[in-house]
Amino acid sequence: MARDLSPIGKQSRREGYALAPKAQKVMAKKTGIPGQHADMRVRGGSLYLTQLREKQKVRRIYGLLEKQFAKLMREASRAEGMTGENLLNYLERRADNVVYRAGFASTRRAARQLVSHGHFTLNGRRIDIPSIRVKPGDVLEVRAKSKKNSYFTNLNDVNSEKTSLSWMKSDIKNMKIEIIGQPKREEAEVGINEQLIVEYYSR
Repeated sequence: MARDLSPIGKQSRREGYALAPKAQKVMAKKTGIPGQHADMRVRGGSLYLTQLREKQKVRRIYGLLEKQFAKLMREASRAEGMTGENLLNYLERRADNVVYRAGFASTRRAARQLVSHGHFTLNGRRIDIPSIRVKPGDVLEVRAKSKKNSYFTNLNDVNSEKTSLSWMKSDIKNMKIEIIGQPKREEAEVGINEQLIVEYYSR
């Protein structure tokens, strides 16, 4: 399975956006675009560059490769409603993102690993595909065997600052996540301008 394993700190500096908590520390120490000739590349500039950087930022926030992101964008454009909001809805409902947002992992990369290693079940069936999209009524739960893992026994220390979301119920004590609705636009990651992404793919 293909993955982007480039350092999250460098990715964050390139996008000017902290893609993970630890990236904030990196960006505080090192400013500007990474690379030997970073001073020759200036953020901003043309509208195309602004659209490209927004697309790259969102793609990296949710941990998708280019082909995966483009495929999701095509699906969002065919669905009813606003394309940009459809895209964010699909991204938020990915199993790895749900695990992260529910407080079972401190980063999306860690959540992706938990799902791909088969530590969760969806409606009672073991899953290992991070891109599976949940829907209202679904229940994600830590496998009985995995509950004995030291990671899950110390789960309260992983992400004590998780944000409560209207579309899911997170039960850390019983290691369960219930999907009770659809993600609201305002509950997606802050600082995203999805319209720029729609314009990028509409060229």
